[in-house]
Amino acid sequence: MDTSYIFIILALILSIVAHETAHGYMAAWLGDPTARLAGRLTLNPLKHIDLWGSLIIPGILFFSGSGILFGWAKPVPYNPYNLRNQKWGEALVAAAGPATNLLIAIAFGLLVRFSGLHLTTSFFLLTISIVQMNVMLAIFNLIPIPPLDGSKVLVAFLPIRAQMRFHEFAMRVQQFGLIGSFLLIFILVNLLWEPFSALINAVFMLITGVSF
Repeated sequence: MDTSYIFIILALILSIVAHETAHGYMAAWLGDPTARLAGRLTLNPLKHIDLWGSLIIPGILFFSGSGILFGWAKPVPYNPYNLRNQKWGEALVAAAGPATNLLIAIAFGLLVRFSGLHLTTSFFLLTISIVQMNVMLAIFNLIPIPPLDGSKVLVAFLPIRAQMRFHEFAMRVQQFGLIGSFLLIFILVNLLWEPFSALINAVFMLITGVSF
């Protein structure tokens, strides 16, 4: 196996771990100690790795050349009733994950934009991959369908009656289980792949100045 593949997969795992850890830190900042007490406020991948979401699914997507590269880790636990801000608390915790991926994408994207000509080819391609996967993780997780983060962000902006209906919808989706929920999301993404892909490419190009 080419060593560059190993670095890309490791970068994806660390990006997923950073995403989940950010949820825990935001919850802790808002007053909930659950993630800290569970030992999840760490970047140690062993504390976060999900067999399917962190290893098997990303590996299949990567080696099949699907053009989509993402995954998930074990959700960081938090108690929404401990959050100081009951109106926006869950939305802030949810948004912390995609925001962290976006910050990672910006950091490496600026490296490409301003130092790309001075990077070795292998490091340049790795950096491009890190930006691409983090943009994809951020946008994918903001899709407003449970259990993705975007669903919790959306709920905070809905009126009470609409929130109740959305919670009913979330419960129906959860009946399919985690794998079933993600299959439903994949179907939606495939149906809307053209605008979804265009959005990823637009954000990627905005950050790096490079089109893929």
